[in-house]
Amino acid sequence: MQSHARLNTDKAARYVTQLAKHWSHRFEVAFDATSARIPLPVGTCVLLAEPDGLNITVEAPLLENLTKLEDVVADHLLRFAFRESVERLAWTRAWEAGRIDPPALRVNQVGL
Repeated sequence: MQSHARLNTDKAARYVTQLAKHWSHRFEVAFDATSARIPLPVGTCVLLAEPDGLNITVEAPLLENLTKLEDVVADHLLRFAFRESVERLAWTRAWEAGRIDPPALRVNQVGL
């Protein structure tokens, strides 16, 4: 299960770095100036900075873990982004059946 949120901000890259460094003390975080992959105990968080916003995607195997992950990531991000005028993130969930993998679709079409 996956969930996505976006924080409209011009400080997205800063937040990626802050969150990645914060969690890198406890987890094996992979990050660069504009993206991060953070493996947490209940699931994974992927951050992608764009000039006008931060995309946050969390993934967990169970609904209860996904809900917890949304809360944990939002809580940490909003503490770092306290100057933004955002009180909470709006998450949009995508279930496994709703996923589309374009590269896999192309491979399957070639094999037909």
